[in-house]
Amino acid sequence: MAEHESLEFGKADFVLLDNVSMEEFMANLKLRFEKGRIYTYIGEVVVSVNPYRAMNIYSRDTVEQYKGRELYERPPHLFAIADAAYKAMKRRNKDTCIVISGESGAGKTEASKYIMQYIAAITNPNQRAEVERVKNMLLKSNCVLEAFGNAKTNRNDNSSRFGKYMDINFDFKGDPIGGHINNYLLEKKQSRVIFQQEGERSFHSFYQLLKGGPDSLLRSLHIQKDPTAYNYIKVGGQIKSGINDSADFKAVADAMKVIGFTVDEIQTVYKILATILHLGNLTFGVDGDVTLIENTKLVSVIRELLSTKEENVEKALLYRTVATGRDVIEKQHTTQEASYGRDALAKAMYERLFCWIVGRINDIIEVKNYDARVHGKNTVIGVLDIYGFEIFQNNSFEQFCINYCNEKLQQLFIQLVLKQEQEEYQREGIPWKHIDYFNNQIIVDLVEQQHKGIFSVLDEACMNVGKVTDEVFLQGLNVKLVKHAHFTSRKLSPTDKSLEFDRDFRIRHYAGDVAYSVVGFIDKNKDTLFQDFKRLLYNSPHSSNPVLKGMWPEGKLRITEVTKRPLTAATIFKNSMISLVENLASKEPYYVRCIKPNDVKSPLLFEPERCRHQVEYLGLLENVRVRRAGFAYRQTYPRFLQRYKMISEFTWPNHDLPSDKDAVKKLLQGCKFDHDVAYGKTKVFIRTPRTLFSLEEQRAEMVKRIVVFLQKVWRGTLARMRYRRMRAALIILRAYRRYKVKSYIREVNRRFKNVRSMKDHGRHVKWPTPPKVLRKFEEAMKSIYNRWWAWTLIKGLSPEETLQVRAKVASLEALKGHRADLGLQRAWEGNYVLCFGQKRDNPDTASSFTLVSSELQRKDKFMRVLFSCNVRKINRFHKAEDRALLISDRHLYKMDPLKQYKPMKSIPLYNVTGLSVSPGKDQLVVFHTKDSRDLVVCLQRMVPANESRIGELVGTLLSHFKSEKRKLQVNITSPIQCSMNGRKCTVVVEPKINQSHPDFTKSRAGYILAVPGN
Repeated sequence: MAEHESLEFGKADFVLLDNVSMEEFMANLKLRFEKGRIYTYIGEVVVSVNPYRAMNIYSRDTVEQYKGRELYERPPHLFAIADAAYKAMKRRNKDTCIVISGESGAGKTEASKYIMQYIAAITNPNQRAEVERVKNMLLKSNCVLEAFGNAKTNRNDNSSRFGKYMDINFDFKGDPIGGHINNYLLEKKQSRVIFQQEGERSFHSFYQLLKGGPDSLLRSLHIQKDPTAYNYIKVGGQIKSGINDSADFKAVADAMKVIGFTVDEIQTVYKILATILHLGNLTFGVDGDVTLIENTKLVSVIRELLSTKEENVEKALLYRTVATGRDVIEKQHTTQEASYGRDALAKAMYERLFCWIVGRINDIIEVKNYDARVHGKNTVIGVLDIYGFEIFQNNSFEQFCINYCNEKLQQLFIQLVLKQEQEEYQREGIPWKHIDYFNNQIIVDLVEQQHKGIFSVLDEACMNVGKVTDEVFLQGLNVKLVKHAHFTSRKLSPTDKSLEFDRDFRIRHYAGDVAYSVVGFIDKNKDTLFQDFKRLLYNSPHSSNPVLKGMWPEGKLRITEVTKRPLTAATIFKNSMISLVENLASKEPYYVRCIKPNDVKSPLLFEPERCRHQVEYLGLLENVRVRRAGFAYRQTYPRFLQRYKMISEFTWPNHDLPSDKDAVKKLLQGCKFDHDVAYGKTKVFIRTPRTLFSLEEQRAEMVKRIVVFLQKVWRGTLARMRYRRMRAALIILRAYRRYKVKSYIREVNRRFKNVRSMKDHGRHVKWPTPPKVLRKFEEAMKSIYNRWWAWTLIKGLSPEETLQVRAKVASLEALKGHRADLGLQRAWEGNYVLCFGQKRDNPDTASSFTLVSSELQRKDKFMRVLFSCNVRKINRFHKAEDRALLISDRHLYKMDPLKQYKPMKSIPLYNVTGLSVSPGKDQLVVFHTKDSRDLVVCLQRMVPANESRIGELVGTLLSHFKSEKRKLQVNITSPIQCSMNGRKCTVVVEPKINQSHPDFTKSRAGYILAVPGN
């Protein structure tokens, strides 16, 4: 049985109890709960006790511990039963299902979520994006369904108010490819929507919208954050709980987006919730004989939310349209009838909304375009999470349906686990001790039998003409079930004062006696929503929002159209239960039986009587007796042999014995297990799980050896095939590569054969396209050719022309892409103040400049003038003045043209660290110096006037600095940052229309250079 747990934690499997009795069963269950062991086996059934606290037993590490393991290899856990169901589906290609049962608050919903998470964690090892998307949607669907289908009750903060059965579809590799959800009885007629008992809340969705919805959304829906402002939910709004509605709202909204709900669909859901809240605040009054709505502003709000006309809403709330033949009559409601219709509308809207959400999720997650012939067999794991047996102080139609559902599930459990177990032993000729059990088929028949069952009597009462009351229904039960041993009422048992006359009846369920009140049975069973509301909601949305229209298809019928009587709630629920049981019976079942240890949600309290009652109605003790009396595992001889034949030399790879039965006997005798097995007519029976586990271990060891052998042979075959293909491909590749290389070399030689004699030395010749292998070679050849071509051009230049070319190259490298006009197409004179001809900037004062520059050359011993030009500069008093700029190979001189070019101040070139120019057409230059005394100038008085000399100045200085192996930093930016006498400032260029020539002005941040704007 389950291993790796010492006896201090009790028996991990109830089958190992020394004596099978209720006392020992309860003592073991209590011991394991107190020791923190919430899971225990009964053979292949998991018994789960709600711990009422977070437990660190569901992590990724725990998943890995149970992945691929046999059921009894690890301690009891939900993951073990989930893995067993998954392996049965994947190995034997069988549909399986996991039935989770127990009363409200026993932990069924959490158990189903952990099972889903485990299946998601162990599938899709290759991380296929589509499979991950499907898994994510399946997990996120739980979040959405809980928001709209769960509520806080006195027993459970997250009680499922609906039953859910989810089929998860898998492909032939065992990866999830889709699913389908069925929901059952969302508290029929949604009584929770309009009323909650003390200490309970309505559905989570209302509180999540109010507490978590952004202010803009709430304003658009005309609702406020306080739940107590709304009559339908104010009882639950006064309760303080640990539920974080704000965080849950965001999680649900994100989940809906992940699943695939559109923005318009989500908005429509919010509008329906808001409409229901507003409906609850509608009140009706009387003016004489006329019924009217007292707070008409709410009618306008509802009209806006439903996108219909205000008069249509008011008419549907106050009048009922009745068709008598061809005549149509509008009958006005009384205030009581109007209130009844309002509540019926609210309940019906929420019911349709929930069913639409389930249907929308199904549309998205259902398997589409799956062809078994192409993709392999599509197998299924079903997970059933449905309400447990309920006994309240006041039990009504909902509890009756829920308890009927549990009777059906208990019947299935009896058939599949107890009854079938005994019958199979008898069929196979295996002797065993008979176990008596309670067959609850008599209770199922009491509810669902045709013409005599309670559902049939209820439907007959609903179809009677005239006013039908709940008392009439109870009278019908008393007549038809007067002799039934499991039914009684006050009329049939006059001395039973616990039952009220004309109100109560009692059924003896397998779980105990339950008294039901017939009040509301008739209304909850039949569709009491007026057709006027259905037509209103069908015709309300615009064509761009078809969600409401899809929820109310019967609203398209005209008033005078006669329709077939709709099925009653009882009939619909009965049919769905019969269909559910048939579906579960067609699959291999696995069971999780949930137990609630106490009613106060304490992680420490174990109430023996409370748990004993649940153990009795879950039939757990009978299950233990069956397992103890029989065998833990059985399988047909061919399938057993198919799985374990590799263990024995007599059966591998095929046996030559007379029959498969003889082969199985030979195999088990060889393993020395024949003392722990029995041989039936068609199956072999193994008593203890240890024997099965040992067989699995031997099989796993042999499978490894077989797989390694097959891998060795197949890998060798693949390697030889791959080698032959690669060798042939290599020979072809080498020959083809040699051909392509030779062809390319010959073509290059042909095209460039006479480039020396060409006028442009081959610049017009187009290079042939090289093969891939020669692309780097082509780049090298082009580089060699370009260097040769450049050398042929440069070798004929004079030293002065060579210097100018180097300067232009330096300018191009520094300014290309930053400034438009670099002056590359003209000759660069350099010394523009002194030069002769049309380029001279100041022909009248050239002689003075010549004398001064000669004196400076003699004094400072510089070799040549690099650049000279008239400039507009900023002095130390922040004033603009005209100067001449002379740059030699050693100094930068500032001269006053008004004083015969008297040198004002010089800056050694080694003190210049960089230049800054703007990206525009202006002639602004900033010389940056080491001592933070930058020189800010603007070149001016050029001839011709629109000539740009910035490129020449930058290129000349860069070329000079490079020849002296010094670095000059060139910045192209606007505005320009500089330092004037150590103070940081900014120079900004601003074009002005009426500006005739460039000029500087002082600004708060530094200086502004105003340049002509035209």
